Amino acid sequence: MSTGPDVTSLNIPSIRSGAAVRRRNPLRTAPNLLTLLRICLAPFLVISVLERRFVPAFILFVMAACTDAMDGLLARWLRQRTMLGQYLDPVADKLLLSSLFLALTYMGILEPRVTVLVFGRDLGMLLTAIILYATTNLRDFHPSLLGKANSLSQVLTIGVVLLSQINQQPWVAVARVAMIDATIALTVISGFHYAWVASQRISTAGESDTAPASIRNSREG
Repeated sequence: MSTGPDVTSLNIPSIRSGAAVRRRNPLRTAPNLLTLLRICLAPFLVISVLERRFVPAFILFVMAACTDAMDGLLARWLRQRTMLGQYLDPVADKLLLSSLFLALTYMGILEPRVTVLVFGRDLGMLLTAIILYATTNLRDFHPSLLGKANSLSQVLTIGVVLLSQINQQPWVAVARVAMIDATIALTVISGFHYAWVASQRISTAGESDTAPASIRNSREG
């Protein structure tokens, strides 16, 4: 006679639900859906700017900024952090901001120097990350506090620049100048900081790679 558990006593629905949780599609989690929404909003934002429809452009940008704030909060609250989200979120941010910087510069609304600095920093960081990935064992490229501050300043700059096209009050003009100056400063500072951190990590990685060989040589001697 079998002493194993009776099949009829097993909680089949709970087993199925547990398997469903393990097989959950990362694209269906709330944070990643918000990130995908932000990506979908980018072309409509650019079109609105190019057609000089700044009221809907500003509204869409506020919506996109809200999704950026909410996806991180939901990922923590709902415990739905995924590897896909870690890669998708910065891609969505860069796609949205970069396209708007280009569109606003093309329309003559934003100074080209700002866009050149922003793209120059991002390109330099991308090339550095590729070099580190290809030549070292470094795989984690977490944003620094300066990098987060720079991203926030870029978001506020785009928002204020769009607002200045529909609101001509003096405080908006002052805020526009202040945020552009802040973005320029943080772009330069965070870029140099990233280069310094990258050089330190390369140096540390090189020392860790050569340490075993030096120890073996000293033992052989």
